[in-house]
Amino acid sequence: MSTEHVAVALVGPTASGKSALAHALAFDHHDEVEILCVDAMTVYRAMDLGTAKPTHAERSEVSYHLLDLVEPSEEFTVAEYQKAARVAAADVWRAGHKVLYVGGTGLYGRAVLDNLAIPGQFPHVRALLEERAHEELPALYAELEMLDPLAASRMEATNARRVVRALEVTLGAGRPFSSYGEGLVAYGPARVVQVALQSDFEQLDLRIAERFRAWMDQGLLEEVAALAGAPGGLSRTARQAVGYRELLRHIEEGADLEACVDDAIIQSRRLARRQRSWFLRDPRIEWFDDAHEARARLLAVLNGPDGYVRD
Repeated sequence: MSTEHVAVALVGPTASGKSALAHALAFDHHDEVEILCVDAMTVYRAMDLGTAKPTHAERSEVSYHLLDLVEPSEEFTVAEYQKAARVAAADVWRAGHKVLYVGGTGLYGRAVLDNLAIPGQFPHVRALLEERAHEELPALYAELEMLDPLAASRMEATNARRVVRALEVTLGAGRPFSSYGEGLVAYGPARVVQVALQSDFEQLDLRIAERFRAWMDQGLLEEVAALAGAPGGLSRTARQAVGYRELLRHIEEGADLEACVDDAIIQSRRLARRQRSWFLRDPRIEWFDDAHEARARLLAVLNGPDGYVRD
């Protein structure tokens, strides 16, 4: 089988075991399989422990891509990730190898696996709209109805974030926001086969708590403090990382450390549930209770006709 444009994806909630499964598979087939990380936070340098980033030892065993792309003081968008992922996949295929996408950030996955058309960012336009939205949201929605009635019909007039985003793109790009397609609300034919591990939430909750406390023992608090104290600090997007966000309250505001740790664990559990709900909505994903069966399916895809990316 030719390796040109061969890929498969392993998705699922945080702490579900997908990273360990992917590493073991790629390690056993290191001469042909490389991992592309689909994660909104492992793109940041020095954000290591709390993002469950592969260790340096693991990276010496398996080829990983899309890690440490930008400084934590920088903003990073899904469009930038999509561009970097396309380049990384092309590099893997050019080397005659196969791509194993792995991650739990659903939006980043859809951007890459479905090759979504992503509207650009227009910060100056957005800033003006956000300022107006405080007092003039009904007027903004009326403008959207006039400029892009289809987009307006897909959202509530009171949803300031969505109204502002739709107008930002419509005005900034000079084309209707709705012209970018149905985006996340539609599931077309699968370009890449996706495999997911089922999660027993009782066990998942235990693993999340144990993992976070292990990270604390390994120096996560010190990692977050160093990031916060570095020139430029943490960007708005980097600050959204679960675990980092909660510990920053202790470092910057003096909140009780144990309360922040408990909250980080709670928020990680909520994240896992949101991720699982996201993936369950996608009817194309194949779910497995057993990791060995999931691995067998991944290998079958990589070595069979289902492994070709369908464009």
